[in-house]
Amino acid sequence: MIESRQTAKEIFQNIMANPQRKAFGFGTKAALINIDLQKAYTRPDLFSTAYTTDPNQITYINTLAELCRQLNWPVVWTSVSYSASGHDAGVWGTRSDNADSLQNIKQGSERASLDDRLLLNHERDVFMTKKMPSVFFETQLPSLLTSCKIDTIILTGGSTSGCVRASAVDSLSRGYRTIVPLECVADKHESYHYANLTDMALKYADVLSQKEVVTWLHQKN
Repeated sequence: MIESRQTAKEIFQNIMANPQRKAFGFGTKAALINIDLQKAYTRPDLFSTAYTTDPNQITYINTLAELCRQLNWPVVWTSVSYSASGHDAGVWGTRSDNADSLQNIKQGSERASLDDRLLLNHERDVFMTKKMPSVFFETQLPSLLTSCKIDTIILTGGSTSGCVRASAVDSLSRGYRTIVPLECVADKHESYHYANLTDMALKYADVLSQKEVVTWLHQKN
């Protein structure tokens, strides 16, 4: 095992400045998958479970969503919520049971509601409720991607170390070129955030700036 005195952020910046793998690259058609941008995770002023990494995250995501709509590409918003009993959280919901616990994000609650700053299009966007970390697990996402002939997935949202990473691993495993715009993902702690960005960049995804993703979408328009 390599030991280092560098912080997770410093290691990530080193990797980005000196790429060790060639990029997977963009394909021909993408889906934008926005993971759990709900108040439980985006509103630190309301909930202790929330976090902010880049203060412009929501604005950047809104831009990506509008560009994908212009291309008539899928824009998907996921959220996590559970029944009154919490049984649908499975084993994942057994580690704690308090007001902040995962299984206590109840269906229809404010914690489960998408952030009001998101510019949603309820007529054409796709909304999915998931129960587990990966957006692929027991959701209709795989069939949507197949029917739309998608080969590239752009992942935003949170958390970087949890649902984003789990979704990136599943995305690559299913043969999709996977893009993670750096400014569009967030986590509770800097170390978790950058350690997992490093891992994704080395193994599972292309970690790019939001500007690079915007440039590609403009080229496709």
